[in-house]
Amino acid sequence: MKDLSVIIPSFNTKDMTVKCVSSLAECLSKSSLSWEIIVVDNGSSDGTIQEIRNSKFEIRIIQNSKNVGFGKANNQGLKEASGAYVLFLNSDVIVEKELDFTDLLHYFKSQKKVGVITVRVNLPNGSIDPASHRGFPTLWRSSCYFLGLEKIFAHIPFLNRVFGGYHLIHLDMGTTHEIDSPTGAFYLAPRDVLNRVKGFDEDFFMYGEDLDLSFRIKQEGYKALYIPQYSAVHHKGQSGIQNKDNDIIRKKIRKYFYEAMTIFYKKHYAHMYPSFLNRFVYFLIDIKIKHI
Repeated sequence: MKDLSVIIPSFNTKDMTVKCVSSLAECLSKSSLSWEIIVVDNGSSDGTIQEIRNSKFEIRIIQNSKNVGFGKANNQGLKEASGAYVLFLNSDVIVEKELDFTDLLHYFKSQKKVGVITVRVNLPNGSIDPASHRGFPTLWRSSCYFLGLEKIFAHIPFLNRVFGGYHLIHLDMGTTHEIDSPTGAFYLAPRDVLNRVKGFDEDFFMYGEDLDLSFRIKQEGYKALYIPQYSAVHHKGQSGIQNKDNDIIRKKIRKYFYEAMTIFYKKHYAHMYPSFLNRFVYFLIDIKIKHI
């Protein structure tokens, strides 16, 4: 068994995937860990597979004939992975040279109830990717976020805790602490924990699957850690960006986002509220989908 398996789903992100794999392999090569990289390609038409095969690093490839979705692609990689620990990494993420995977894995070994770890995931402009530091989207938190209350009270002590739970904005981004969920763009977990919860829920095609996975891991008594000592850069929105039908793709992606909200709410929160409120929530989401 290897120490670490890294699973990278790809879809028409040839150049970014090559950069992602190269930065990752160079970083891992400096460690004493045994590792493997698995690229799961979701039917790319931009030559991604050929570029990966030409890489100087040994990369395992799972090739799908079509886009099966983010969660299913990761689950395919998980089934083939041999590592004691698994990192789900987006193909548009560049790992910083200073990132020490040995140190990250030490957190799991020293703290038995840590089930998920992420680093500070930055956007290209240096700001943190909001999706990498989240609270679970309860009805209250989601309402505060979509009504703009999180932004309004972002810098007011106590009120930012009350109204900013969607992104846990009251916490110090410069210190290690517990969060509810990181982004699936950089999601590190022990294999046995992932096996216990049976990996990603494939009902989520795109978006929401990382939150759902974290929710189920937390239900098993584990916690997620945010460790800003290390960082990676997330070049968000790369898939399909060169496509001439890019506007159509963007609309489809937004539709997946709102559909994921419905799936997550039905699965984890609907049982907590009366049916009339649930119908109202679904109605609001349907309006969003219709106006994409």
